[in-house]
Amino acid sequence: MAFHSSLCISMAIIFIASISSSHATTFQVGGKDGWTLHPSENYTNWSSRLRFLINDTLHFKYDGSSDSVLVVNRSDYDGCIGDNPITKLEGGDSVFKFDRSGPFYFITGNKSNCDQGQKLIVVVLALRNRSSPPSVAAPPPIPSSPPVSPVLPPSPLVSPVLPPSPLVSPVLPPSPLVSPVLPPSPLVSPVLPPSPLVSPVHPPSPLVSPVLPPSPVSPPSGTPVLTPPASSPGGGRSSGGDNPSAETTSPPPPSAAAPPLSDTIIASVVTMIFVLWGIY
Repeated sequence: MAFHSSLCISMAIIFIASISSSHATTFQVGGKDGWTLHPSENYTNWSSRLRFLINDTLHFKYDGSSDSVLVVNRSDYDGCIGDNPITKLEGGDSVFKFDRSGPFYFITGNKSNCDQGQKLIVVVLALRNRSSPPSVAAPPPIPSSPPVSPVLPPSPLVSPVLPPSPLVSPVLPPSPLVSPVLPPSPLVSPVLPPSPLVSPVHPPSPLVSPVLPPSPVSPPSGTPVLTPPASSPGGGRSSGGDNPSAETTSPPPPSAAAPPLSDTIIASVVTMIFVLWGIY
């Protein structure tokens, strides 16, 4: 992968270099006025608004009999010293090509004119032009494409996330637990049997009816009081010898008292029959 990236970078540099050489630009220093003391546009302003790249060239037009172009370092540029120039251009029509990026310092060979401002600074950029990067952008996608494929494996990790969904279905079994709650409802029906227990409460009512037989006992208790005097023959004759009519009248009451006793017994029996009938 590293070798592949290095190869792509090398190809990009070669490609940029070829474009730079084929699309080099020539700039006319000083415009129509050329390399003079008082150009229509200040040299500093002119160079600052332009973009200089490697392999671009500067075209100097000047009076070859009285002027020249000197390429110097920064200290000689500031002091207008032309005794030891890097490069000297003469003849009145000269061309200088930028072979590297960075600053370049130009002064006139006329010391008086240099002191008055006839000098130039040009800064060369590393890139040829802005149109080159789009063409360079095409090679990088080649190394970037392999990293895209490794990104795909994480996608299966999304599928394992799906198994937790079945865990939701086991939650359903607790719903049957609601149905077992229904059996307690029959427990309400067993509560009904105690209702028959209310009917056994009725038997005590017959106990009230057996109390009735003692009522017939009262009539016999009344009749014996009358009977002894009438049934005792000896006593009647001894004391009732003077009033025989009284002896004849005393027996009838016992015979008359007998019917009420039998009726009472019959009534009690009938009452018991009805009570027993009602119980069963």
